[in-house]
Amino acid sequence: MGDSILLSVDGGLARVTFNRPASLNAVDRDMGMRWREIAYELTSDASVGAVILDAAGPAFCAGGDVLAMGTAGETDGGLARSAEILHEGIHTFVLSDKPIVAAVQGAVAGGGLGLMLTADYIVASDAAKFVSRYANVGLTPDLGASTLLPAAIGQRRALQLLLQDLTLDAATALEWGLVAEVVAPGALAARAEAVARFWLENSTVAYGQAKRLVRVGAGRSFSENLADEARTIGARSNAPDAKERIAAFAAASRKRT
Repeated sequence: MGDSILLSVDGGLARVTFNRPASLNAVDRDMGMRWREIAYELTSDASVGAVILDAAGPAFCAGGDVLAMGTAGETDGGLARSAEILHEGIHTFVLSDKPIVAAVQGAVAGGGLGLMLTADYIVASDAAKFVSRYANVGLTPDLGASTLLPAAIGQRRALQLLLQDLTLDAATALEWGLVAEVVAPGALAARAEAVARFWLENSTVAYGQAKRLVRVGAGRSFSENLADEARTIGARSNAPDAKERIAAFAAASRKRT
């Protein structure tokens, strides 16, 4: 289980790497359990300020491991439980205060879309491809795809992707808002790390709270979101780094006038 997803943490930067390249990083039960374990570990670690999500091999994630499902003869209960395990990890990451950037290469299919959209900022290789393919094997969306996909690209486009045998290239994914940037394959890792380093070198706590407010706010009332915003900005205004930044901004403004 430990090798299916690799984890390293260095100087506040965590790197989570899908590591089943021979299976195009398709997710089996062990990988799902490892995903949940890492999500709990990183989101409870105060020393982690940013997360990079990437993958070994030619593909980011080909979704669920259909071959393993067929070989194991998974029942509906088995598939449901596997999905629930993965969902716990997705829920934990998405609603956390850890900003996540994904570096996406090659194919992203089925549940891989949901895992990718766990990230708050997605950098894709110009060779990346995005496809649903759930219905091609008689299955329905999971891993948050029915919620995270329309949140990213809108309901109509999400339905186009889910209800047609449609493959998006990287340029179209950028146009649709599925990814934030498209870069050459050789620049992918460096660009994703630059995004994460930008958070760490600035007020990564503030970026993390901004991410949390947006993600959590999607499922709450406007009044609840306003109350959370007030609490959060009040707490941040008392933080030492925020006080320093506010003072520096005020001093710079006085010089300009």
